[in-house]
Amino acid sequence: MSKTVHLDEEECIGCASCVEICPEVFQMKEGDDKAEVIKPEGGPEELIQEAIDTCPVSCIHWEE
Repeated sequence: MSKTVHLDEEECIGCASCVEICPEVFQMKEGDDKAEVIKPEGGPEELIQEAIDTCPVSCIHWEE
């Protein structure tokens, strides 16, 4: 089973660092100041991991 990307939108503070690092997987929700995952099956794992590590509220993680 492969891992997918999960973002807890309730915890998200809308800093957009994940969008800047990996726009092919994350985007800002229209009409909301929060990020969302647009490609849960992932993309470049090193960029997703960088987004996870950079998130100031640790609301992004891998799910098995």
